[in-house]
Amino acid sequence: MHQQVTLKTELKRKEISAAGGRFAIVVSRWNDELTSKIAAGARRALVERGADPEFVLEFEVPGAFELPVACHRLANTGNYHAIIALGVVIRGDTPHFDFVAGQAAAGIMQASISTNTPIMFGVVTTNNYEQALERCGDGDDNKGYEAAISAIETADTMADISKRSTALFEEKIRPLYLNVT
Repeated sequence: MHQQVTLKTELKRKEISAAGGRFAIVVSRWNDELTSKIAAGARRALVERGADPEFVLEFEVPGAFELPVACHRLANTGNYHAIIALGVVIRGDTPHFDFVAGQAAAGIMQASISTNTPIMFGVVTTNNYEQALERCGDGDDNKGYEAAISAIETADTMADISKRSTALFEEKIRPLYLNVT
């Protein structure tokens, strides 16, 4: 007889502030009783980390499949430090789950890379409603909360990359270029 082992991975989080940040949350209305909970978790994480609620805008789309296009449009405005895409896709009896979840993930990643804007994949993908409900609770393990924390951290990393890369260019590369005769 095999004993089932449940593994839970954990990410050591940085202490980081969202103060001064501008964030968008794009949430699917499909499975609204669950997506509303992860949207609340995302808002809570941002505000707890110092984001001004006035600079946290929320937008709705019908389902997870529509998340990438809305995120891409928001990222193209250049107005957001990070965007959080939220949805819940529960496996059914047909392959529809695989298409929706896979294309949502691929589209969100493509939107993020093509716009150079952090777009977090906060789409809960589960085999059944009970698993989804577990991931949409009120605690810090709420997947919307986790996606928002990742958004803050990634936006901070992107700013750090720009700052440090610019400093390196100005201090090391530019003087070499200026000394060329």
